[in-house]
Amino acid sequence: MTALSACTASSHGPGVPPEGARRSSIGRTSSRLQAQKGSVVLVDNRILARECLRSSLAAHPAPWDVVACSTIEEWQNEADRHPPLAAVLLHVGSANITDSHMEELIRQIIRISASAPLIILADRDDVVQIVNALDYGVRGYIPSSVSVEVCVEAINLALAGGVFVPASTVFAMREVINSDPTHDQRLTEMFTPRQIQVAEAIWQGKPNKIIAYELNMCESTVKVHIRNIMQKLKATNRTEAAYKVSALFTNSSVDLL
Repeated sequence: MTALSACTASSHGPGVPPEGARRSSIGRTSSRLQAQKGSVVLVDNRILARECLRSSLAAHPAPWDVVACSTIEEWQNEADRHPPLAAVLLHVGSANITDSHMEELIRQIIRISASAPLIILADRDDVVQIVNALDYGVRGYIPSSVSVEVCVEAINLALAGGVFVPASTVFAMREVINSDPTHDQRLTEMFTPRQIQVAEAIWQGKPNKIIAYELNMCESTVKVHIRNIMQKLKATNRTEAAYKVSALFTNSSVDLL
């Protein structure tokens, strides 16, 4: 029996979908990738979640094998036992990828995987998180709310040279683009010093409890600041506010507090 700490692999069948099954334009890339059969390495330190996802991915026809590991180092130690690396699927759960340790992990995997694309699987699908992931160099961002079929097709898209992001992100960015521009206003004209601190925390994806702790204020006060910030930005939700704040900080020379 394979040890729990070792990578586990699943091989797909011949890649022929069940009769009558719907195949999207992305799914049709599988025939072109058949000659490039390799390993899609699923990295997740949660054993049950990792094995369930591995089994689900393996049940869908695809031109690659699924190898599930707890860490990227585990894959390196056992790489010679599997087909060559084709892509890495990193499950980050609800983690904030702007946290220093998570950013370093992503950059480490990109260095190790070389030309093989890194795809993020996450519970969060806010715009700022996704934009940051793309800035790091990932080739896909898959929210855990999608189906396994979409996940398979997103992997195939990355293997074909494309980049997958959820449609909700595109719609959110469109709303920001179509909204009244505010980034040409100086931060100090729009916000108080305290609001600038809270706005920066929103940009970094921090939850209210963390913001309250770091700024030494009550959580209810944080909520008031966020509501006022959203009103000034004319943002309808926190995701839109974070994206607009990102544009403000990028185009401002104000020293963050």
